[in-house]
Amino acid sequence: MSPELELAIAAAREVGQLLRENFESDLDVDEMHAHDIKLALDVKSQELIEAKILETFPGHAIYGEEGIAGDQSSDTQWIVDPIDGTVNFFFGIPHFCISIAMRQEGELKIGAIYDPMADEMFAVDFEGPATKNGKPIKPSNRAQLSESIVTIGFSKSSESIDAGMERYRKFAHRVRKTRMMGSAALALAYIACGRLDAYVEEMISIWDIAAGQLMLERGGGKVELVQSDIDPDKLRIVSYNGKLSFEGIL
Repeated sequence: MSPELELAIAAAREVGQLLRENFESDLDVDEMHAHDIKLALDVKSQELIEAKILETFPGHAIYGEEGIAGDQSSDTQWIVDPIDGTVNFFFGIPHFCISIAMRQEGELKIGAIYDPMADEMFAVDFEGPATKNGKPIKPSNRAQLSESIVTIGFSKSSESIDAGMERYRKFAHRVRKTRMMGSAALALAYIACGRLDAYVEEMISIWDIAAGQLMLERGGGKVELVQSDIDPDKLRIVSYNGKLSFEGIL
């Protein structure tokens, strides 16, 4: 295991312990929006990750959901989502994770996604297959939409929700089942290990999907990212096991 991945895993586990300790407790809310929640614990979790990374690599940059840190001119950037699935966490739904990726000169190199409630660590290093708790994983072989399980994400604006509903309507009649689970990073990890077959969302940020993108692509899956039609600062994602066809849907 590379020192970088070892560090990412250690940081994710440390924050995971913090989240378990605070799960289903009284939480300090920084911001409450119509379709989103920001917790003080989001900030504290990212600060823990930042401290751990910069202690080892003080010249690196950090780009996270809760802000930036380190040397932003560095060619090495850590992409951090300290709690992916904050709304789930706030309401006591045990489906959320910590996502940490690292890219060099714009290319993703390592990633770690930790589900602290299931104690599942998804990881991918500079080389080799993605893993779950140390064992290699790969996407499913399902090639027919009628056999697939697809998760549709619904983002944080009325426009993205409307677009997601239209997308959901098209998929629901063609696939075996649809799921709405609330964590983009875990959606990608689940496709990478074969639990799901595809994930589509109209509006996400790079910290939501960076680690999971590398895991899925390493196993032969596909991740298609384009600038969102709704918000130019966001991305639209179509990700799948590399075998499905979306003709007539996308």
